[in-house]
Amino acid sequence: MSGTPTDFAGLVPRTGLGFDAHRFADGRRLVLCGVEIPHARGLAGHSDADVGLHALCDAIYGALAEGDIGRWFPPSDAALRDADSTRFLRHAAARVAARGGILVHADVTLICERPRIAPHAEAMRARIATIAGLGVENVSVKATTTERMGFTGREEGIAAQAAATVLLPFARPA
Repeated sequence: MSGTPTDFAGLVPRTGLGFDAHRFADGRRLVLCGVEIPHARGLAGHSDADVGLHALCDAIYGALAEGDIGRWFPPSDAALRDADSTRFLRHAAARVAARGGILVHADVTLICERPRIAPHAEAMRARIATIAGLGVENVSVKATTTERMGFTGREEGIAAQAAATVLLPFARPA
């Protein structure tokens, strides 16, 4: 994103938060933030179970006050079986544009003991930036552990939380 503050006159910032978690499953590939990661197990889910992109989509939909990922892509939809979650992020970013807005920042935190995220973080940032139409400087991907506590600490799955900031045209109440 580039421009001067006057380029964004009439737009107001809105922030959304998202969270997702999936358990590990044998026989599936592990995809995080749109990047396939070498790991012994993938994540269980109706789609590819990309917790990073799912949390980010929920953050964007939250900033738009348009529900969550399940509203737009219900797990009951058989056509979405094993779907690539980049499709969901493209949709969320397109919803921002359809509302006359601009996605200005995306921040994803992956919560897991393994795999190590740092070696893949730059590729994840670049992938999110490409999908969402952002400059990579406006995307953050990082990780933390739970110090071996809870389901992520026991390596039963991975969780993610995300925040997204959008600029939308100001709408006065009716």
